[in-house]
Amino acid sequence: MKYRSAFDIIGPVMIGPSSSHTAGAARIGRVARTLFNRLPKKAVISLYGSFAKTYKGHGTDVAIVGGLLDFDTFDERIPTSLQLAEEAGMEVVFQVEDTVTEHPNTVRINLYDDQGDLEVVGISIGGGTIEITELNSFELKLSGEHPAILVVHNDQFGVISAVTQILANHEINIGHMEVSRKEKGKMALMVIEVDQKIDQEIMKEIEKLPNVTQTIRMVD
Repeated sequence: MKYRSAFDIIGPVMIGPSSSHTAGAARIGRVARTLFNRLPKKAVISLYGSFAKTYKGHGTDVAIVGGLLDFDTFDERIPTSLQLAEEAGMEVVFQVEDTVTEHPNTVRINLYDDQGDLEVVGISIGGGTIEITELNSFELKLSGEHPAILVVHNDQFGVISAVTQILANHEINIGHMEVSRKEKGKMALMVIEVDQKIDQEIMKEIEKLPNVTQTIRMVD
């Protein structure tokens, strides 16, 4: 990948020891928490590749759980996150997987509670930089570094243009956008990263659009 600055290589301010195995893992967990929008009752964390081989030694386990508790990479509570998760009533299950993935630092996080469930696949690509590559079986590319909205909608004509028109009306600039669907005419997912934070009132406008079934707002 192309690094934008030396900080992408050195890594962020963090609880160590590794920017990819610790800071990146914490960020993936925190994005999953943001997408779930609440503390889950249960988290099943499946580790692949290098994550699976070294997760305890490099603190990947406590980092992911710290992220699920909404801790940032530098939060001093990360080393005790497993205990804190238990105290908060969150059951955590780790699974070491043998499946070979495209990226060595891959984790699948399944979150559950009485209101629903969520599945997120993320990769840590170095220097604390991450990508979310799957959300509930939808393929996507989400960095978690910029404000973003995720729009679940029926795959119908005009939905994309209606959403982008609302953003244009409010002078919201789009930095990255992609759309994926499981089947033509069925459920689809729109991922839009923008240059500034999106107010809740704008989200409500989008939610009222025909064929939009769910919206998720993420802030950096």
